[in-house]
Amino acid sequence: MAVPGKVAAFHLPPLPTVGEIIKLFRLKAQKQLSQNFLLDLRLTDKIVRQAGELKNAHVCEVGPGPGGITRSILSAGVEQLLLIEKDARFIPGLQMLSEAAPGKVRIVHGDILTYKMDKAFPKHLKKNWEDEPPDIHIIGNLPFSVSTPLIIKWLENVSKKDGPFIYGRTQMTLTFQKEVAEVDVAVVHFTPLVQPKIQQPFELVEKVVRSVFQFRRKYCFRGIETLFPESGRLKRTEQLMMTANVDPTLRPFQLSMSQFRNLCNTYRKMCDEDPSLFPYNYREELRQKKKMRNSLKPTGQPEQAEEENQL
Repeated sequence: MAVPGKVAAFHLPPLPTVGEIIKLFRLKAQKQLSQNFLLDLRLTDKIVRQAGELKNAHVCEVGPGPGGITRSILSAGVEQLLLIEKDARFIPGLQMLSEAAPGKVRIVHGDILTYKMDKAFPKHLKKNWEDEPPDIHIIGNLPFSVSTPLIIKWLENVSKKDGPFIYGRTQMTLTFQKEVAEVDVAVVHFTPLVQPKIQQPFELVEKVVRSVFQFRRKYCFRGIETLFPESGRLKRTEQLMMTANVDPTLRPFQLSMSQFRNLCNTYRKMCDEDPSLFPYNYREELRQKKKMRNSLKPTGQPEQAEEENQL
């Protein structure tokens, strides 16, 4: 007998296991898509618990695949679950889960990189940015092939308060796979800050960080110098690092948040003084140099090693 005033916990009816679903629909993890199936429901339950309280929440799961994490999300008692799956092979198995949880699941066969997340949830769930996060969660088991462009896209959304963050400081719980042959999964929980650590436009911050990590195993000055044209590159790199008070012999992963902030703030001042700096593209400069050399080279002469090979 249900206790008065309490909503009964949601339980999925008996279903084929995730392993049986994989066999039933002859599913195989595709290496070119960096896919990796999570079959152990104890593991998927643990991943979902990292998202916090999901009872009566609205959740979007990115790339549910055969539905292991999906089952754990439904068992957490969510109000609504939106599934966005690009691979059509998984849709029939997900439809079985949808039928087992009437009215709770909506399936979209599409690409999360192009899906309009600003219309994914009811408008009444919106909260002011300064308030507590809305009762909305994004959960996903991301293969490494899609994780970087997707995270960059979402970070830009956070900075502009659009996409899934038009509803407020939407929380994300994401797992990142390492390899197909091994189940090596890291779980990261994101909650956007009310105020960013670096008060600069996203495009500028992204360019600085991308440049620093361009040569991630070398000293950080090697990547930072790609922010500047060849003419005057060394002088400007030294100016940036000295003003930002950053040791040029540090590796990119050794830089602190305050050091990245100093680099971004100093680079912004340099761009304000010279507006041609920000549009500058290091790779494009290399391409133009290569094109010019090739146009001057006699036919049949073997190509020489290019600096671009380092990228």
